[in-house]
Amino acid sequence: MFFKGFKFGLLLQIAIGPVFIFVLKTATESGIRAAEAAVLAATLVDALFVLLAVLGIGKLIDKKGFKTVLKYFGIIILIYFGAGTLLGALDIHIIPGMGSLAGNNNTSNSFLLCLVLTASNPLTILFWTGVFASKISTESFNRKDMYLFGAGAVMTTLVFLGAVAFLAGLLEPIMTEEIIKVLNITVGLVLIAFSVRMLVKEPEAAAKENSIM
Repeated sequence: MFFKGFKFGLLLQIAIGPVFIFVLKTATESGIRAAEAAVLAATLVDALFVLLAVLGIGKLIDKKGFKTVLKYFGIIILIYFGAGTLLGALDIHIIPGMGSLAGNNNTSNSFLLCLVLTASNPLTILFWTGVFASKISTESFNRKDMYLFGAGAVMTTLVFLGAVAFLAGLLEPIMTEEIIKVLNITVGLVLIAFSVRMLVKEPEAAAKENSIM
């Protein structure tokens, strides 16, 4: 059941999202250690979301008005990160705190930033609640099966993003200021684009797109 969850999570990794982009940026700009700290943060939040889904918390927030609030919360966080990264690359520091955190090659800062970025989409709980409900009805999952399946899915975050962080981190010694600037501008634009896509999508679709990234 664990490997079944791992295979399912691996399929989700194909949909590259904001967390993947952040880990890639951190690895090439700040090195493998900082990137792996970001991966750890993403894995911990994903594990928490899956655990809450297994416990049925998703049912408590499955209300249209509340889901809308969560959706816009995620959009605001993505725009904040995207705009901060973009403006910082252009040497425009008007977003409080963002420039100093993003520009500091510190593992604790990358952990904190990725923690906030991953947690910005609590609608992921609804996605996993739907997944487990489907598994229960079609494959007769029990509570133990759900824990093992969820653990396998979360493990893909650690393995996949960990590999991305390691491989991208090998490029850090050859990264020039010009390349980093272009990368930051690209990352900022991509994060803002993700926020726009979330804005036009239904909450459930946004949750699925941004889960286990």
